[in-house]
This record gives sequence, structure tokens and C-alpha cells, in this order.
Amino acid sequence: MRILVIEDERKVASFIKRGLEEERYIVELAADGQMGIDMAVANHFDAIVLDVMLPKKDGFAVLSEIRAARKSTPVIMLTARAGTNDRVTGLDLGADDYLTKPFHFEELAARLRSILRRSSTEKSTQLTIGDLTLDTVSHVAYRWEKEIELTTKEYALLEYLIRNKGRIVSRSMITQQVWKHNFDTESNIIDVYIKRLRAKIERPGSPRLLNSIRGVGYRMKEPDPNDPQQDDDMDE
Repeated sequence: MRILVIEDERKVASFIKRGLEEERYIVELAADGQMGIDMAVANHFDAIVLDVMLPKKDGFAVLSEIRAARKSTPVIMLTARAGTNDRVTGLDLGADDYLTKPFHFEELAARLRSILRRSSTEKSTQLTIGDLTLDTVSHVAYRWEKEIELTTKEYALLEYLIRNKGRIVSRSMITQQVWKHNFDTESNIIDVYIKRLRAKIERPGSPRLLNSIRGVGYRMKEPDPNDPQQDDDMDE
């Protein structure tokens, strides 16, 4: 799941980003209100963590413009002020939850899980392809009726690939969406992670899910049970 954190204090933003990534979320940062609005409106996020005190436009203005753009993305607002006025204003503008600074990360994570569950009542929290299931709330994968243990990056990579199933995604797209930067052209980090992921979600004799497209990138696709390991485009 993708989370947008709109926070101008670098240490706080870094603290939240690091913690959420350890929880296996894909996290993007915006350092001011206008940047937050632009990112929230132009992209899909599963939730937004929004500070009230921001440069350019404060959190209330940001939330108001996000809702005016008909974006229903769940929002948790952060404030250093403990008074009720800010909470009432934020909730009236469409915030889903409120947290006062300073806070324990565990509480933020729990509140985030809660609003994600509430926002998912009308949509499944599970992504599936073939007999592989990925739970985007618990961040657990299953295949062959067994839980598959994934690292944070393996989970983020698998979620990105499943959400784009049927589409060919390039190495550049993967580095930008999962790692948030481009590697040196000589780096084989993507190939290493693909190999690790394939070793965990596939086994000899089972239908292939993750395909390498020669010279282009990778694709998750529904398997052909009659031809479990055949892949004409494989470069391996």
C-alpha cells in the first residue's frame, strides 16, 4: 500500500517514513502543503498522514483542496496543539483521524491500520493471482495454503507486480516505484530481488506467475495450469 506523508519537519518525516517502510508500506514524502496537494490529487495513495502546521499551505487548506478534488483517500492529521478546535476543524473538513504530537509510532501505525480497514469495507484487502494471495493490511503472502515470509522490499516488489498484473513493468519503473530512485545501469539489484522473490513464490511443477521479458522487464500474469513452467519470453 502507498502512503503519502505531508510533513515539513525532516526528522519527523524521516521517523515516520522509516517506521512505515518497516511495516512494509510504500512511502512518499511531501515537504510543504502545495506539494502535498499536487501529489495527493495527481496520484493514488491508500492513506495520507498530514501535518497541520505546513509552509505554503497549512494542513486544513491541504485537506480542503484534496476533498474538493473528490479524493476520498483516508487522512490522519498530526498537530502539536492539543486543543479541541483543531480536531473539530480537521474532522469537519473530512479527516478520518487525529493524532497529537509527540506520539508513539506504534499508535500511528495502529490508527493507520484501522482507517485502512474501514476504507476497505467495500473493497477487498487481498490481491490475488493464481493461487497466490497477498493481504495488503497484514502484509502477509500465501500460496499452497502456507504463509510466505517476505522482507520489506520483497513485499513492496510483490505488491507492485501484482497490482500491475498482466502489464510488463520495466526495471526503471520498478526502481522508481519500489526503491524511489534509479540505480546505476550496471546494478543487478532488481534481478537479485526478482530471483529471491521467485524462489519464494514458485516451486518446480507449480504454475509460473512471475515472468522475465527479454530486454524489457517483468510481468506477473495468471498461470496456464496446462503448461506450468513454459515461458517463451524468458531470458533465463
